[in-house]
Amino acid sequence: MSFKPRRRRLLAGSAAVVLGAPALARAQGPITLRFQSSWPARSLFHEYARDFARKVTEMTGGDVRIEPLATEGGMPASDLLDAVSKGALDGSHGLLHHHYGRHPAFGLWAAGPAFGMDANLLLAWHRYGGGRQLLARLYAAIGADVVSFPHGPMATQPLGWFRKPITRAQDLRRLRVRAPGMAGEIYAGLGAQAVAMPPAELAEALRGGALDGAEFNNAASDRELGLAGAAKVYMLQSYHQSAEQFEILFNKTKFEALPPKMRAILEAAADAASADMAWKAIDRCSEAHARLRAEGQVRMLKTPDAVLQRQLASFDAAARKRADDALFREIQDSQRRFAERAVRWQLDTQVSPRLAYGHYFETKPARRKGK
Repeated sequence: MSFKPRRRRLLAGSAAVVLGAPALARAQGPITLRFQSSWPARSLFHEYARDFARKVTEMTGGDVRIEPLATEGGMPASDLLDAVSKGALDGSHGLLHHHYGRHPAFGLWAAGPAFGMDANLLLAWHRYGGGRQLLARLYAAIGADVVSFPHGPMATQPLGWFRKPITRAQDLRRLRVRAPGMAGEIYAGLGAQAVAMPPAELAEALRGGALDGAEFNNAASDRELGLAGAAKVYMLQSYHQSAEQFEILFNKTKFEALPPKMRAILEAAADAASADMAWKAIDRCSEAHARLRAEGQVRMLKTPDAVLQRQLASFDAAARKRADDALFREIQDSQRRFAERAVRWQLDTQVSPRLAYGHYFETKPARRKGK
């Protein structure tokens, strides 16, 4: 599905106020942007959307206000791109893989191994390696009148929650596993049956046997969804979504009608929210991880390297299916060139935390003489 191109016009309502100088905006009252997140009101992800909105208000001194609706009070996440592009909403907070059905290249910001990059390196490619320009072309290719700010690097997502340990790739054969978009193709390449299912339904589906395994995102969100009570084996580490980030989306016509100062503030707020989200996620996810370990009801296991290796091959096979798509191939080639030097730099310069962690938290006290 694509959007019909339309002439740029000044939109009524909240955007009309921002066409003048900030002083005019203050005289007419604060600008309120119509904004919706892709998440339930009580979720950690909607909290991230509210954090961005708060930063915009603080950085503009209250001249711009964003009060993001949650999904309970708005429309489904799958409809947000249409709504923002057509001007029914001024902006949204979600994920690039939500648009995977419009073009498979959106999956390159969301799924797969990203040639060894983590989410922060992928955002570096986006900002300085040509990704921003390629994403703008991708949106133009589907006729979407939007401006996108990928932000908020996520930690490597787990392989998922299962009833039994996954010790080899063959263990995934014929299992019904919840996984969206290109991530689902990676699971399918290992013989699993990828199932599309809303996050809120995952725990009940696991308990009732409609699913054999489920992945969502992180320990904190997985606890929110009740996955720890539905399956007791938590397989950590995976390449199906190892470098994902969030997306702040604005209607392009409306965004470009803003004064340069206001556009710069919105972009800077996205960057500030990105850093803050990364730090908050470390706090929340590590706390949830520690609780899972302390409760002792869940077996936390590292996904075997043999399974990870098969995931790499599965992603390559999924990417080869798009070999005739010139834009998909151009985006992937750009990522590959950036990753070759960025990942090499990271591998050569970053010291592993494992030795220090073992020294401070796992080394047994020396035995006293005579004991």
